[in-house]
Amino acid sequence: MQTDFLIVGGGVVGLTSAQILLQAGYRVTLVERGEVGREASWAGGGILSPLCPWDYKEAVTRLALRGMAMFGEAASALHDSTGIDPEYQRSGMLLLPPYQTELATQWCAQHKFALRHVNLADYFHGQQGAGLLLPEIAQVRNPRLLHALRKRVEMLGGMILEQHEVKKFEIAGERVVALHTTQGKLVADAYIVAAGAWSKALLGEHALNMDIRPIRGQILLFKFDTPPFEQIVLKENLYLIPRRDGHVLVGSTLEDVGFDKSTTGDARDSLLRRVHEIFPGWQDREPVQHWAGFRPGSPDNIPTIGRHPGLTNLFANTGHFRYGVTMSFASAELLLNEIEDKPQPFSVEEYRWC
Repeated sequence: MQTDFLIVGGGVVGLTSAQILLQAGYRVTLVERGEVGREASWAGGGILSPLCPWDYKEAVTRLALRGMAMFGEAASALHDSTGIDPEYQRSGMLLLPPYQTELATQWCAQHKFALRHVNLADYFHGQQGAGLLLPEIAQVRNPRLLHALRKRVEMLGGMILEQHEVKKFEIAGERVVALHTTQGKLVADAYIVAAGAWSKALLGEHALNMDIRPIRGQILLFKFDTPPFEQIVLKENLYLIPRRDGHVLVGSTLEDVGFDKSTTGDARDSLLRRVHEIFPGWQDREPVQHWAGFRPGSPDNIPTIGRHPGLTNLFANTGHFRYGVTMSFASAELLLNEIEDKPQPFSVEEYRWC
């Protein structure tokens, strides 16, 4: 089987990369070590923004803001073409103190990002004091997004191969000539690594200075008859995300424990304790689910997007840490521009493979 591009990794970044290449007229095969869309992309909360954008380097917010601007139209197009609603909605995000008021105000003014100073009592019973509202921040329901993306890739003619773990890159000169997988050898004109937390280990010596490692995150899920609030709620690094059907996601931990996806009682208790500080009335409410996933941790949350400096037909789109979903459509755009040697919408030096 011959294909123009062989993408390794079936998360949101791999799927959006496949979609944009297929729409550009390329033949695409996507290989996934397990099931498509069942790792970090599925496990995350789906907040379409860095939690507090002013806490990040410009390379992160630049790419995130472009992804955020593209997301509404992209989600609508997926819904129209596949019939699957990713549940994109601009729910807004409400910040509870403590927070850096002056820094937040300056950053939002500089980036023309909507910010309101609000009274918390207007949003929650029993809450007092001031809060910050970012009304334009949206969310998406990750499993539905992934389902829609997979269907769209297949509709466009993309080939998806699950249970194909890549064991080796076969190299000849300055080119990759094949991938050796647990299901046999695969050949393409060019190769894209979008394997998230597994990318560095997968590439081995060819990773060069790529610094990506698994960072475990644990999330709790609650269920209410109706959503208990409308906005995403953020207090320091704890977030609560209300879904339309009354589910509320609570997360998340940041744990450098290697490829250990087990959930822990300590994380559960810590998350519950912090939730109860905000909502004492939840003391008797038990989570209905508790899971963990691996973020592709990278220095400063900056992903690697672009061509390998020594292998002319190898590309990366990986290492998005906490913001793979947020950055996914913009990252695919940068990747396609790199492949086709087209102008980029902004400087991409920070994302280059080196």
